[in-house]
Amino acid sequence: MSLIPELLGAIGSGSLRVVDLTNKLQASTPTLRLPEPFANLIDFSLETVSEYDEPGPFWKHANIHTGEHIGTHIDAPIHWISGREGHDVSKIPPARLFGPAAVLDFSAEAAADNDFLLDVHHVEAWEAEHGAFEHGTWLLLRTGWDRFSDSQQAFLNADETGSHTPGFTAECAAWLAGRAEISGVGVETVGIDAGRGAELDPPFPVHYHLLGADKYGITSLQNLSLLPPKGAAIVVAPLPIVDGTGSPARVYALVEA
Repeated sequence: MSLIPELLGAIGSGSLRVVDLTNKLQASTPTLRLPEPFANLIDFSLETVSEYDEPGPFWKHANIHTGEHIGTHIDAPIHWISGREGHDVSKIPPARLFGPAAVLDFSAEAAADNDFLLDVHHVEAWEAEHGAFEHGTWLLLRTGWDRFSDSQQAFLNADETGSHTPGFTAECAAWLAGRAEISGVGVETVGIDAGRGAELDPPFPVHYHLLGADKYGITSLQNLSLLPPKGAAIVVAPLPIVDGTGSPARVYALVEA
């Protein structure tokens, strides 16, 4: 049997499950809030154009209004100054949007410390237990943060000192950027950097190091608890926006039942 019929047969029989890792995109979807003087993107909204009425008697359709980096979305290299000469979202090679999923579960650590940062030794310990990363791997950091995905306040978890959400150390970001087998990283939080990422050196090191190394980031993932540490595949499907620095994306995982 050839590969494609075998794959489709496995999905049809239920022996291969499709898991949706995407947060729903609506006006209430939690979004990043930058402090002054920085400008924020607009939130997602729908503008009804017709609804089985005079402007469109047989159909319903709407305009969408949204920023590029709203909801579950991908960051392209040109999103950051370090990747300004790199790919926009329309030029990301499609093969880079498919790959093995390595799920690193640090939900217990993040529950104990909202500012938990994944470091190099955490990744090395995971590889020692589960094996080295495969070519094209997406490293997905599970922190349990998807449980807050319907609450702007809980999702950003901000106080007078700023946002408190888990992420990566600067050292880990630089180290992962140098790993040729990694296509990108995915997180359950609003951005690929920790809430306190501006305080690290360089500021927002995951953006700086990974996007500068032609790797990609996906945010606001859901349902990572349904994936094994290793053995699943990920599919990232953004809009191919010309000159786009990012795009809302539908993200799926293929998991053996």
